[in-house]
Amino acid sequence: MSGTLWRDRRFRRFWAGQTASQFGDRVTELALPLLAVSTLHASAVQVSWLTALVWTPNLLALLLGAWVDRRTEKRAVMVGADLVRAALLLTVPATALLGTPTLAQLYAVALLTGLASVAFGTAYPSYFAHLVPPASYIDANSKLSASRSVSFVAGPAVGGWLVQVLSAPLAVAADALSFLASALLIGPLPAAGPLPTRSAPPRLLHSAREGLVHLLRHPVLRAALGCAATVNFFTFLTGTGLLVLFAERELALSPGLIGAVFGVGAVGGLLGAVAAPAVSRLIGVGRSVVVGAVLFPAPYALVWLADGPLWTRAGGLAAIEFLSSLGVMLFDVNLNSLAAAVTSDDLRSRIAGAHATVNYGVRPLGALAGGGLATLVGLRGTITVSAVGGALCVLWLLRSPIPAIRTLHTADSTPARPGAAA
Repeated sequence: MSGTLWRDRRFRRFWAGQTASQFGDRVTELALPLLAVSTLHASAVQVSWLTALVWTPNLLALLLGAWVDRRTEKRAVMVGADLVRAALLLTVPATALLGTPTLAQLYAVALLTGLASVAFGTAYPSYFAHLVPPASYIDANSKLSASRSVSFVAGPAVGGWLVQVLSAPLAVAADALSFLASALLIGPLPAAGPLPTRSAPPRLLHSAREGLVHLLRHPVLRAALGCAATVNFFTFLTGTGLLVLFAERELALSPGLIGAVFGVGAVGGLLGAVAAPAVSRLIGVGRSVVVGAVLFPAPYALVWLADGPLWTRAGGLAAIEFLSSLGVMLFDVNLNSLAAAVTSDDLRSRIAGAHATVNYGVRPLGALAGGGLATLVGLRGTITVSAVGGALCVLWLLRSPIPAIRTLHTADSTPARPGAAA
């Protein structure tokens, strides 16, 4: 179906919008921690709070997903979220022109942009399923993930250069412009088809509960959630913030070199995204998820090798990022496609909200735990705990039907069990 997607003008616009915002995100993910660390002299705990606040709004995703499911116009929710994020991010360079930004302002921007991201994320699955035929899910997710991977390759390098040449606040403005570009590209796309007619919409809390119950009772979705939440908690012990702090303070890398290291490492993600469809055909969709689940966190145990001369410090961190990025794309492309294949249309936003509440809700907990752990055992020790704990996420998959699923066509043979325990 690859040729079909290349010829689909609607998908190309959607893909371009996602690519633009992904590139902007990579700049901000580097610029905000560098602004906090280098200009505002933030501690490890303060950097962890910055990461935590971005993800805290996901605790509301269960209710937001139920609300979005009632909206026939998912596209409008996505465009609105893009415009809100652009406006919030522009306050950073604006205050920099008037005076020095404060940590309080960065915390507010992180929290509110995170809330807008949750709204976008709960609307995304329904619109994706409307735009892409089921037979093209893996191909479409591969293309979208490839763009995300390219953004990880070029974005940090560009971000590091922008921070070094223009300053961190002005670099954040690039992300604001990327959200404006995304809104302009997605806005003209056709609206999703109407939802099935209901005699009377259930109450919001009841609707949200339906999505959560279905998620917890479905053997594939439940295992996917447990695996993703586990790996997210442990990888967010470090997150981008503490990795930037580690690179800047312990490895003594410049902002430009930090960006280059993350960019080189992210080549692995690009390879993983492009190769994911072929790998799934070779070993099966489920086994591809299992391989990715281990390869994503485990390489960070090699952090002790990033020592010595500058080239071994930078090269060691780049190699770790390369392997981890390869793993996360094998994991994401196949797991996202599998989840799309087993989810019914009338539950997509509610399940996305319930999934985000748990899966992304653990991220701020992991970030805060990482800040405290770093003060006790140091940054290298924290990164090692992140690697070992994250790899244990595979236990959720080994006890589920996922490893036996070879193609998306057979995924629906594992329906939800009405009496299954949550």
